[in-house]
Amino acid sequence: MFNAFLDKLFEISKTGKFLDQTQKLSEYVDSLDNTAIKNIVKNIGTIPENIKASSSEEKLFSKASDIILAKSFRLLGMDSRAISERGDSADVVAKSFYHGYSLVADAKCFRLSRTAKNQKDFKVAALSDWRGADHEHAVLVSPYFQYPKEESQIYKTALDKDVCLLSWEHISILLEQNKKENENFSLESIWQSSTRISRDSTFAYKNAKNCFLPKVNEFIAAKLNIDLPEFYKILDSYKYVIINRAHDEIKYCVEKLDNIRNYTKDQAINELIKETKLEEKISVITDYISSLGEKDE
Repeated sequence: MFNAFLDKLFEISKTGKFLDQTQKLSEYVDSLDNTAIKNIVKNIGTIPENIKASSSEEKLFSKASDIILAKSFRLLGMDSRAISERGDSADVVAKSFYHGYSLVADAKCFRLSRTAKNQKDFKVAALSDWRGADHEHAVLVSPYFQYPKEESQIYKTALDKDVCLLSWEHISILLEQNKKENENFSLESIWQSSTRISRDSTFAYKNAKNCFLPKVNEFIAAKLNIDLPEFYKILDSYKYVIINRAHDEIKYCVEKLDNIRNYTKDQAINELIKETKLEEKISVITDYISSLGEKDE
């Protein structure tokens, strides 16, 4: 199902302006059944290697993650939407129908080949600012196994700024368990996880930078009435999803390398020129000069 989703994304990326593409993608996602959405949630945290960095397809994939996250919140019983033109605001907003609270959320995706990730990649502080006075909670959703495993400034910032650090795997588990808010069931205690950790005197950590995701896992397991060992068994099963994706990504890279090795000299030069995007840059700069009323010398 995820491959079909990617095919549709590539198809849409070749049509119209970005806002039109976003609208088409939103309509497509809304047309999918719950099974398809659950499958996409399991995979959306990984950017495929066949999507070029900084390309229009990568930009649309990023927006797709917002749309999928908003759809996930709706499946969890909330009113949610992805922001079309983000500007200085969060990617996603959601509001509880039954319990009155609202939240902002930021969806993050990374390539498996991306190794060095730092605080700037997660933008925890910015997410807290985007919450403002209008929303009670701020939630960051990233791939679970791409969060720093030990110490990181993002954990201290999340506690200081009261930002919930969640993962696509957590969202997937909630969906697979068919959890949905109603008059008697609220997910708010999950979005409050950083507040709860900050106030929990039994949670001993030597350094505020230490990874506190195990504590978040405890909160979610308790909310789902799942024994913690069973919860970790479920969470570990997502490693196989990543491993399968990794094999696909490696296969793509190997085939791409084999193809490049068979290039003629002229093909190699043309491909290198295309990759540098220098001709495109010249065109953009020339257009800018023309807009100023100056002639290119």
